[in-house]
Amino acid sequence: MKKLRDYIVNLSLQRKWMLTSSAVIFFSYTIICIVVYISLHTWLLNDEQSKIKRTSDDLVYFLESQGPNLTIQEIQQNKGLIDSIADRDQTIRMFNADGVQILRINNTSQAAPLTSIGEVIEMENDNKDVFVINQRIQLGFFQGYIQVIHPLSKFQSLMHYLLTTMLIAGLGALLLSASIGYYLANYFMKPLHALRSSMKTVMDKGFNEPIQLTYTSHDEVGDLLKMYNAMMNELQISFAQQQQFVADASHELRTPIQAIEGHLSLLKRWGKDDPEILEESINTSLTEIARMRKMIEELLELARREEKDNQSEADAVAVIEAVIEETRHLHPEARITLSKNEKIGRLFITENALRQIVRNIIENAIRYCEKIPEIQISLSVTGKEVQLEIKDNGIGIEEEYIPYIFDRFYRVDEARNRQIGGTGLGLSITKMLLEKYNSSVEVKSDKNVGTVFLMKFPLKN
Repeated sequence: MKKLRDYIVNLSLQRKWMLTSSAVIFFSYTIICIVVYISLHTWLLNDEQSKIKRTSDDLVYFLESQGPNLTIQEIQQNKGLIDSIADRDQTIRMFNADGVQILRINNTSQAAPLTSIGEVIEMENDNKDVFVINQRIQLGFFQGYIQVIHPLSKFQSLMHYLLTTMLIAGLGALLLSASIGYYLANYFMKPLHALRSSMKTVMDKGFNEPIQLTYTSHDEVGDLLKMYNAMMNELQISFAQQQQFVADASHELRTPIQAIEGHLSLLKRWGKDDPEILEESINTSLTEIARMRKMIEELLELARREEKDNQSEADAVAVIEAVIEETRHLHPEARITLSKNEKIGRLFITENALRQIVRNIIENAIRYCEKIPEIQISLSVTGKEVQLEIKDNGIGIEEEYIPYIFDRFYRVDEARNRQIGGTGLGLSITKMLLEKYNSSVEVKSDKNVGTVFLMKFPLKN
């Protein structure tokens, strides 16, 4: 039993499907055949009993209706009348009160015992199964018995034929169900085979080839393949972004490391004896180290992606005013204003996340401005959302570059942005925090005019 179970467990899903469907169809057919066979057997057997009972009753009625003066000789001379009442396969015998046979119609079976008067009994007679009924009869002064013997050979032949037909049909049904089950299993397993092949391709070759499985049916397999396609597309995008991220991070970290290495080599050779070169090298190295530290901190911030807290809430006005005050100490030349038209409710976001979003955008506005920075911040409520608009007068962004500004390390102008500073991760963190708290951002910009960041935050319920 264990070997059979292990064998079935180790079969392929296609063969399991075929065997299961075949077994279900076959057992269903078998149960139906058994029910039909038993029902027909009972019905036909009852019909055979009705036949012998009807023949016996008709004979007794016919003979008794001829009157009390009917003699045995007259009955023997007119056997044709009785013969018309009995079936060809039935044997009819008349016995006197002492059990002596005095009349016989047909001779298909031997005489049976005169027992169980008036009842139909099944017995074996002359190596054949028969029904027998014995009835009393009185013709004038004559008292005797009428015995009708009804063979069951035709009934048994019919049942044997029916059973043989069911067995042959059952074997045909088994073969047909196995064939249909195999075909259907093969048909329904095609998308799963394609799914397995796609997974193996990804495992062997990675995401170097496009992954897209087509399946038009809207069933469970279709939903599975749709989810797989969506998941693989996201993984492919994430894989490409990861490769780009590694390349960009390596490139960005290489620059400060090379700068520090160059200055340290200079100091080692002869620069340590020159106070000016020593001072310049130390300052440059400290600047590059600070830049690397900030970049690593921001990379870790992006990598953590902590789950949002559904209890998060923030006072937008208080947080923005705190960021403005902080910025004024660092950049006293910047002109920053905050305006709001009505009372602003609490936002569904943590204060730290909101502070980081506002700070990143304001720092970018100041960093990418070639004149005195003027930053206008406005808050307004629309339905169940709060709109936060931050507008600056910086150098602006060309429209074709706007979709890429939230990518890690993306730089519109590589040379100028490297001189300006920054890690190239601030807007990536901003985008990540906005998506984390179901918020959105829209950017509009005009070259040499300024940029507008329009963000929408859900209100705390």
